Amino acid sequence: MAYLGTPGNTIQVLKKYNFVFQKKYGQNFLVDTHILEKIIEASDITKQDCVLEIGPGIGTMTQYLAESAREVVAVEIDRALIPILEDTLSEYDNVTIINKDILKVDIGRLAAEKNGGRPLKVVANLPYYITTPIIMGLFESGVPLDLITIMVQKEVAERMQVGPGTKDYGALSLAVQYYAKPEIVMQVSPACFMPKPNVGSAVIRLTRHAAAPVEVKEERYMFSLIRASFNQRRKTLVNGLANAAELQLSKEVTAAALEQMGLPPAVRGESLTLAQFAELSNILTEKRQDYKKA
Repeated sequence: MAYLGTPGNTIQVLKKYNFVFQKKYGQNFLVDTHILEKIIEASDITKQDCVLEIGPGIGTMTQYLAESAREVVAVEIDRALIPILEDTLSEYDNVTIINKDILKVDIGRLAAEKNGGRPLKVVANLPYYITTPIIMGLFESGVPLDLITIMVQKEVAERMQVGPGTKDYGALSLAVQYYAKPEIVMQVSPACFMPKPNVGSAVIRLTRHAAAPVEVKEERYMFSLIRASFNQRRKTLVNGLANAAELQLSKEVTAAALEQMGLPPAVRGESLTLAQFAELSNILTEKRQDYKKA
């Protein structure tokens, strides 16, 4: 079978099935074999690996994955693409197609069934409107993953790897860097897709940390602090956290914690590193426990 990663072959498949692009699913199919080969190379896939592909589309990248991996599980939300995938991937006996929303898939169970509980590798050309929920869902679920290689909107990729003091730095940067080492592999032009998206894309590789880079007593609480501090990023941390009703933090308590860390009360969340957020979280966790005892 001919590879699908060219405009001509993609058009042929779409015409055969009278496929209509669904805007609600953010469908943009990759039509550049050079980019596809680079993604496979960046994914470090071997014949020992089980790969989870999110949003296979018509199976363009799935073909490459099936040839490189032991097994591929492709999760596609659009029911109209399932007969196309069954056709384009009919030559491969190591591909399982699941017609489901990835956010509703039990990936832990999938890893247990398909890979004996060993870490999966994830490869995806993610719809831009749902990138963050998918990435955070993968990390927060606690499922075994060791490498995530994804195509995302260029700005989102940049946001994942920046540090404090930059305009793109935010809750996503901190969350991704807590779980993994982010590394942009390449930029991808809109011309490499069908239809062309309105924005540039980038392939980013997220290598899962063996252990978290910071010690934090209550992970969920730290992320609540991070989200609250970036919800109103122009405000000082003291004011931003006081405005977050769910945290129930007084300005005095936050100011005292910052002072303990050697930081001024007027500091903003955007200037704190991941290690500083972990330290702040640990200090405030202790203070909360002291209140409960009292």
